[in-house]
Amino acid sequence: MHRLSLVVLAGTALAVLSACEAPPPEQPTQRPAAPVAEQPTVAPSDTSIAFARYYGDVQQRLLTQGLLRTDGGGSDTPIIARNLVANFERIALYDEYALSDGRFVAQQTPAALRRWERPVRLQAHFGASVPHDQRDEDRARLARYGDRLSGITGHPIRAVGSGGNFHVLFLNRDEQRDAGPLLRRIMPNIGAATIREITTLPRHEFCAVYAISAASAPHVYVAAIAFIRAEHPDLMRRSCLHEEVAQGLGLPNDSPLARPSIFNDDEEFALLTRHDELLLRMLYDPRLSPGMTPAEARPVLQQLAQGLVGGPS
Repeated sequence: MHRLSLVVLAGTALAVLSACEAPPPEQPTQRPAAPVAEQPTVAPSDTSIAFARYYGDVQQRLLTQGLLRTDGGGSDTPIIARNLVANFERIALYDEYALSDGRFVAQQTPAALRRWERPVRLQAHFGASVPHDQRDEDRARLARYGDRLSGITGHPIRAVGSGGNFHVLFLNRDEQRDAGPLLRRIMPNIGAATIREITTLPRHEFCAVYAISAASAPHVYVAAIAFIRAEHPDLMRRSCLHEEVAQGLGLPNDSPLARPSIFNDDEEFALLTRHDELLLRMLYDPRLSPGMTPAEARPVLQQLAQGLVGGPS
């Protein structure tokens, strides 16, 4: 089964990605990113048309199998404190990918807790292939989702038209391949490895997010880039938006045991679930702090989970 998304989190990204570059100035990602001019829409290439047909077939097949649920879970998906703690540890305190020899490779690795401390400003960027009515819909969805995430976490998260620090790119295959200049414009200190990964992400990887921290504070995110394919049909497009933005807030991994959850590669759920909302509430609870190890966080997580859902820890 194809995965719904590829999530590549570099927990100390600027420290790692700047290894072959000059060190960035103090908190470089504070620099406002200039909004990308909206060019007239252009016709997709044959390759992009083939991608759209492929993703349409994938969505239809998953729906036929009863997957991509949008109900958020119900009586068939009970949530108990013990499982919530275990799922949080696997999803928030493990990395799914690691940077090795300039490439991101699949590697489950224990990690300290990471999240944003500064306000999150979600900014959408569109390739010229994206119709203007679709851009309006994507912006509206991003704004609604940002408001929802802010309410869940208690952290300031909102959509902006410029000056963003969490960039959401909607690009077709041709625009993905040629995205290097755009990536350097919105994030001047981006490394070559991340540009290569984004521009060459293969067809079977549906979307991705890259969260970045400063070398001086490796457990605090200061910027992120999410890539969503413009060829996706509506539900997969929404699903990518939900998963990548949520994971870019500090939930970098997936778990086959997490249910009901979008942080599970079985594709059962398409949109953020009640379980996932609880994980985000826990992640941004002031009783946790960036840099906590699993052992340090576990007693707090048990208290939080019991307070949220009750039951055995």
